Amino acid sequence: MGRRLLLSLGVVVALIVAAVIAGGAYTALKSPLQTKPNSNLTPENCSPGPCTNLNGYTIWLSKIHVDKDVVYVTVKFQNSSTSTHASPDDLVLIDSERRQSGPATDVVGCKSFTRHDFNKGAIYGPLDLCFRVTNTTPPFILHWSPDVGAFCCQHDITIWPS
Repeated sequence: MGRRLLLSLGVVVALIVAAVIAGGAYTALKSPLQTKPNSNLTPENCSPGPCTNLNGYTIWLSKIHVDKDVVYVTVKFQNSSTSTHASPDDLVLIDSERRQSGPATDVVGCKSFTRHDFNKGAIYGPLDLCFRVTNTTPPFILHWSPDVGAFCCQHDITIWPS
C-alpha cells in the first residue's frame, strides 16, 4: 500500500509541474511584443542599431519599411567569428501575430542571395531583402540564427519601420 501511495503522489506532483511549465510557456507566447522604436535597440557591442553581435558575427539592419504585405529590410554582415557563411536560411521575420516568413524571392527591388562564404572580419552586403507578412502592424522581429557552433547562437531583433 505504501508503494502505491508514493507512486500516486509522484504522478500527481509530475502533473502539477507539467501544468506549471505549460502555463508559463503559454504566457510567454502571449506576452506583448516590445513597443519601443529602433533607436533603443543599439546594444553595447555594435552600432548603429538595430544590430546585434553574436560572438564576433554582426548583423546591421536599416531602411526598414512596409509596402502592402511586404517588409523591406537592408541587411549587412561582418564576420569575425567561427562561422564561415551567411545564408538566407538564417533569417526569419516574425510579424505581430507570430507568423514567420523567410526572405521572399519574387518581389521587385529585393535581392535574394545564396549561401555566401566569408570570415576574418569580412563584410557582406548591404543586401535589400523582403519578407511577406500577414499582419503589417509593427513591431516585427527578425530572428537570426547563424551557424556559430552547435549550441550557439540565435537572436531576436525587434524592428520598426523607419
